[in-house]
Amino acid sequence: MSEANGDIGAQYYATKLGVYDEMVAKETKVLPHWERFMGSVAKLGSEQLELRRREAQRLLRENGVTYNVYGDTQKLARPWRLDPIPLLISSEEWALIEAGLKQRAELLDLVLRDIYGKQQLLKKGLLPSELVFAHDGFLHPCVGALPEKQRQLIVYSANLARGHNGRMWVLDDRSQAPSGAGYALENRTVMTRVIPEIFRETQAHRLSGFFKALRKGLAELAPHNKEDPRIVVLTPGSLNETYFEHAYLASYLGFTLVQGDDLTVRDGRVWLKSLDGLQPVDVILRRVDDSFCDPLELRSSSRLGVAGLLEAVRRNNVAIANPLGSSVLENPGLLAFLPRLSRYFLNEELMLPSVATWWCGQRRERDFVLQNLERMVIKPINRTTGNYALFGGQLSSKEKEQLRATITAKPHCYVAQEQVGFSTVPAFIDHRIEPRFAVLRNFVVATSEGYQVMPGGLTRVARQQDDFIVSNQAGGISKDTWVLADEPDKQVSLWTQPGRDVILSAVTEPLTSRAADNLFWVGRHLERIKAAARLMRTLLPKLAEAQELDDPLDGQCLNVLLCAMTQVTGTYPGFILSNATVLKAPQNELMALAKNSHRAGTLASSIQAFAHTAFSIRDVWSQDTWRCVDNIQRRWQQRVVNNDCDLEQLQKYLDDLITGFVAFIGLTSESMTREAGWLMLDSGRRLEHALALVGLLRATVVQRHELALQNQLLESVLVATDSLSIYRRRYRSFIQLPMVLELLLMDETHPRSLAYQLHQLSAHISDLPRERGKGQLSEEECLILRAYTDLRLVKVSELVKVDDKAGVYSELENLLSAMTELLWQLYDVIAQAYFSHSQVPQLMTPTQSEDDL
Repeated sequence: MSEANGDIGAQYYATKLGVYDEMVAKETKVLPHWERFMGSVAKLGSEQLELRRREAQRLLRENGVTYNVYGDTQKLARPWRLDPIPLLISSEEWALIEAGLKQRAELLDLVLRDIYGKQQLLKKGLLPSELVFAHDGFLHPCVGALPEKQRQLIVYSANLARGHNGRMWVLDDRSQAPSGAGYALENRTVMTRVIPEIFRETQAHRLSGFFKALRKGLAELAPHNKEDPRIVVLTPGSLNETYFEHAYLASYLGFTLVQGDDLTVRDGRVWLKSLDGLQPVDVILRRVDDSFCDPLELRSSSRLGVAGLLEAVRRNNVAIANPLGSSVLENPGLLAFLPRLSRYFLNEELMLPSVATWWCGQRRERDFVLQNLERMVIKPINRTTGNYALFGGQLSSKEKEQLRATITAKPHCYVAQEQVGFSTVPAFIDHRIEPRFAVLRNFVVATSEGYQVMPGGLTRVARQQDDFIVSNQAGGISKDTWVLADEPDKQVSLWTQPGRDVILSAVTEPLTSRAADNLFWVGRHLERIKAAARLMRTLLPKLAEAQELDDPLDGQCLNVLLCAMTQVTGTYPGFILSNATVLKAPQNELMALAKNSHRAGTLASSIQAFAHTAFSIRDVWSQDTWRCVDNIQRRWQQRVVNNDCDLEQLQKYLDDLITGFVAFIGLTSESMTREAGWLMLDSGRRLEHALALVGLLRATVVQRHELALQNQLLESVLVATDSLSIYRRRYRSFIQLPMVLELLLMDETHPRSLAYQLHQLSAHISDLPRERGKGQLSEEECLILRAYTDLRLVKVSELVKVDDKAGVYSELENLLSAMTELLWQLYDVIAQAYFSHSQVPQLMTPTQSEDDL
């Protein structure tokens, strides 16, 4: 190993060690299963490894891999961080971990079934009733709702850490809605791209087999042994901490991503509300805390669940993974009793012991805890948001006395755990390989063949040396986890193959009303941004000309365009109600229109709304399309919002912004099938384009101006609507109002005309599913037909007649005003017919299952 690479070698690394390490033995020798990997890393060198790390971060960012940090006032969604050095686990050690996890899952499944079934553990005194009933995860309405003879713990995860003595411990169990498997898969995908040669040499087990088992296990849950069941992923919404994972898994596994508002219970069955009507749901993979899942029987204030869901479970009409009430297994007090329960149910000792735990509801254990607070970690049995653990050794004497009094008052609500020292793993920090404390989260799934463990997992390391708080919420870094194989692992495909003689028919995935609403608004947002960006790009050169030439005509044209900017964006008072000073020096207002994300109608706020709406239906987009969305939002944020750019730079950034949206439109046109989703997206585009065009014309050409000024305005309108080149081809060097109106209003062959938008809207609406009387038009079709008819019946010669008293083209104003009213009516009717009318609830606090990810 060269001196240049010394900071990423074992000798330098060994000098930083103070505890048990996963890579280096006590005698500073690299463990055998790490030797090949570290040799490859040493050949790369620190500079090349840093380039690979940056490439990994770029891929994660472009793929939209984020998690939300609650309480972060600066930025809600943070990019996912991945260390380029994975955690390596030898095949021998993995066999022990795998067996221990399977045993633990079997045990917890039996405990869960007993708690909500015969409750023999409580009756025989093997589990204290007070410990179970005092926990928020115990849901009394769920007693008797779970089939006792059927496995209930379908998805399970455990957080593992190795102590200073080299033994692996289970820190806690996750049974409600374990998160992290999707992030582990994305980590692996990225790692195989940034260090493919090392991955091939190391021969790590692949993860696809686990996800195939997950899909198989969920399908087997379907009631009445239904073939090809409909499986949905129930998410709290796009503001949830791990929403990326919800959308990612839904897309990867081929499931429908839904929120509570997308589902309804009728006659004891769960139905998906889609544009095609109600569709039956057989299995729900939930990512909503169980108490929020049914406002009828559980938490009445919840707007994240489905009223009547528990009754559908009782009738065996829907299966839920994991079942409602499973969070009772996350009670840390249970850890103290698991060895006893393992002997009772399995007649075995735990292969993976839990961290030493004392439940304070027992007198002897409570006295021991109170006498040894300084070496204990105190936790309430009910988890709360944030860091809920108290380290006794870090408390003052007064704080210890207060804690003793709190425990004594309600001893059954607290547990104490031994402070476990974590082992360290190598992490690439600041161009060096440094030891960091680590926690490994493993994942288990149940199928008819038993439990299967993901051959890997999600490893998280602390950002700072000597920091025991290992979580992404605290700024931690994730790692891929490589379980080494003796020979190259075979690729497992998620595709299932039917029999040779079976011919499959295509299945159209239903589009939920919520997704339709979001797609429609993605289209509206992007056209709104394009219209504002094109108009701003048009007037910026006018501003430069007016300041340079000091021509009154240029100044008058600029003033009209500035006022039009306010009208088109709706950013009043803007240039309309302001004093003359703002019109004379419009730079500050223009920059505010570009930068201010807290002001409705600005480019920054509209881009933010576009990105947020697109993210809320993340599962709809292809990877290339999402990368385009990310680039649009990130570049505008970096270049304009967070940067002191001038108007000349802004002009260039507007060009790039428009190009980005053109690319987005092209990608969606090429990658989306012409089904309800694309129809909604394009309908939103057409409606907003029509509104923006009408608004621009009303702001610029309805008022009569002198011929020279009118010609300048007409040219600016053609530029702002990207119609100047086609106008020149049609009409050569002549520019007149009638010809401009004919092109922008009447010409059905021009993709930017009003007539074209109405024609496309008519075609899209007629293709959308909607109940209609035989031979009758729907209400939205009637509105489009009325607008189209009014437009076709009018004569351009009538539109350019001037009302001498008012100085306006009154017929043109009347037409445009009528078009505006009809278009807004059309939106209301579309929303009423196709979209979910109730407010979409969003969870603004982390779920229990994700609080410590």
